[in-house]
Amino acid sequence: MPLISNVYEQYPAYPPPKFYSIDVECVATGSDHNARAVGQISLVDEYERVLLNIYVQPDERITSYLTPLTGLTKEMLDTHGLPLAQALRHLRDYLPPYAILVGQNIGKDVHWLDLKEGVDFESMVDLAGLYKFWNAQYNSWSIFSLDHMARIVLGLDSQGGPHNAVGDALKSIRLFNYYRVFSQNPVMMTRVKDALMNNPIQDSFAKRYPTFEGVCMGNRKKCTCGAPFLG
Repeated sequence: MPLISNVYEQYPAYPPPKFYSIDVECVATGSDHNARAVGQISLVDEYERVLLNIYVQPDERITSYLTPLTGLTKEMLDTHGLPLAQALRHLRDYLPPYAILVGQNIGKDVHWLDLKEGVDFESMVDLAGLYKFWNAQYNSWSIFSLDHMARIVLGLDSQGGPHNAVGDALKSIRLFNYYRVFSQNPVMMTRVKDALMNNPIQDSFAKRYPTFEGVCMGNRKKCTCGAPFLG
């Protein structure tokens, strides 16, 4: 069961959206963990309305669709994929310049889409910062994956299944909305902290498969390609 009830019960009226979540899924275009190209883009507003779900056909040769991770297939991109430039024009048509973008490691998605802060959007909010908690046992901050936060806080368990840009964007905006409502409630945030820190963390795809279809997945401890880690 999720820790928190439906956030919309807290909103008596819906003002025009200010917050948006963008998510990107990437396919592999080489064997190293930085060789990636955009394969899917989603845009969701703060009321969980899906504004865009675009598949992208990269110009580069695709080494692997990384289907168990991304949910993307050759058939999807061959049938529905747009050139990246066209996909980005659609995105900019829907994304207002006053938007505040929300997501897990949102800066990476912004980088993939070549969006400019102060031009294409106003600013960013990273969920990793909102939901980080001090771990006294290790004398450091604990930061959690989107899947772990969604499973524990929202009750949404992907059970290790593939990602989807729309699904991840919806998880992100819902987690953000919950934080907006309950961040000033110390009892609720203590419950969230305890639940996130005390429940087991499921292994990531990169941990389960350091290499997939000949592609290094960027597991820092088991990297096979020697490429730098960029973020």
